[in-house]
Amino acid sequence: MTEYSWPDWGSDKEYGTRVVAAWPDTVRNLPLGAPVTGEVVGRRPFGVFLAIDHHPEAIGLAEITAMPQCMELPRVGEHVTGLVLWHADHNHQVKIKLTEWDEHADLLRPFADVIGQTVSGQVTKVAPLGAFVRVADCVEGLLRPEELPETPALEGQALMVTILGVDLERHRIFLAAARGR
Repeated sequence: MTEYSWPDWGSDKEYGTRVVAAWPDTVRNLPLGAPVTGEVVGRRPFGVFLAIDHHPEAIGLAEITAMPQCMELPRVGEHVTGLVLWHADHNHQVKIKLTEWDEHADLLRPFADVIGQTVSGQVTKVAPLGAFVRVADCVEGLLRPEELPETPALEGQALMVTILGVDLERHRIFLAAARGR
């Protein structure tokens, strides 16, 4: 079971006001690319909130969209490191990419060099938009409905797939069921 919580700022009713007032200093003191450390103080399906060390009026958010598929969100109370990605002026949050996610960032790059090749995989999920197939540790590609094999794909099924394309910017691999195998 996944545990989710909102940050608990305690009985400090003025915290939000201080965050807004400190925003110009937060942006200046935490420029894009700056390394940060902090404690996870809230965990939601969309990411984790961080209390950024040495910046008590700064709210950090590491969003799940920057997280590799094979990773899990850190738990409340964990101490993490990261880099400042963005400043969200509308809600006074410092967007952060956690450094532990970096080791998985380039897992798709080798697949861009083997477009057209056939590899083995395992179906991890079947959905209306197609089937997701794991082709390596932490790497899944999408078999669109028109690319599915003639017999329906089932979760857990081993499948030979051809790599049709890789979108490195959007972190996606497109697959087709291998023909004649």
